Amino acid sequence: MRWQNFLEKLGYAVVVSESLSGEDAAMLIALHAYRSYSSIMAFHTQQPDRPIVLVLTGTDLYRDMAVHGEVLHSMEVADQLIVLQSSALDSIPAHLRHKARVIYQSVQLDTPDAVMSTSFLAIVIGHLREEKDPFCIARSLPLMPLNSQIKVLHLGMAMNKQMERTAKVYSETLERYQWVGEVSHTDTLKALSQSRLMVISSRMEGGAHVVSEAIALGVPVIASDIPGNRGLLGDDYLGYYPVGDELELAALLYRAETMPDFYSALKKQIDTRKDLVSPDREMQSIQGLMMQLLKD
Repeated sequence: MRWQNFLEKLGYAVVVSESLSGEDAAMLIALHAYRSYSSIMAFHTQQPDRPIVLVLTGTDLYRDMAVHGEVLHSMEVADQLIVLQSSALDSIPAHLRHKARVIYQSVQLDTPDAVMSTSFLAIVIGHLREEKDPFCIARSLPLMPLNSQIKVLHLGMAMNKQMERTAKVYSETLERYQWVGEVSHTDTLKALSQSRLMVISSRMEGGAHVVSEAIALGVPVIASDIPGNRGLLGDDYLGYYPVGDELELAALLYRAETMPDFYSALKKQIDTRKDLVSPDREMQSIQGLMMQLLKD
């Protein structure tokens, strides 16, 4: 829908469907190399001279490419490969890298800036599933010094009963941890804007939109050290911890809470990334892509 929105603003007619329809289209934009494989192949067969744009996801690059041949085949057939953060370029096979470009997902802030919470609130945003390592922050809380006052607000729907049970147990047994489940996007942005920190603990990400939202709001991020986070936050960012390491996460959180210079350094690094997530930049990137591929 975000691609449809940008393209329609640029004057293009767009049809969105889960699989290739009978529409006569000048171009196919496919999201997800593995799931869109059959549509990519069908369009390529029916319209061999018309361009195909493939937007690669984290699961394409960091999981499926190694086990599903369809991913690589989709990438080879596509005329242009799109990734959502710069580190993803390193995961594209060398012989295909020449047709890859980064288009950062932008954030349109429709909610007014909110007053910062008086407590040191850390927020986790994302549905509860295994690849997100959603409870790393809950595991980290008992490891923090006793004088820590960090409170954790966890937003996101449990994707199975076990995740729901675990979230409820942590909410009941950890005084400073609260899981509230799924809330609206507007309420999510409001809660994020009121937080001192956002924690993203994923084991795998293509380029999480919530990180872009934190950047747009100027909220420092504590992030698992994975390519999907590095590509948005930068290799020199100070807020990384090893994936799944709750002890290191606890140390970083406490450092941010108790060392103003460290917190300010994180904030400064986040603020320098704001231009990457501006809607004008994404619009210009998509416009440039369309002009290149539809120039004839």
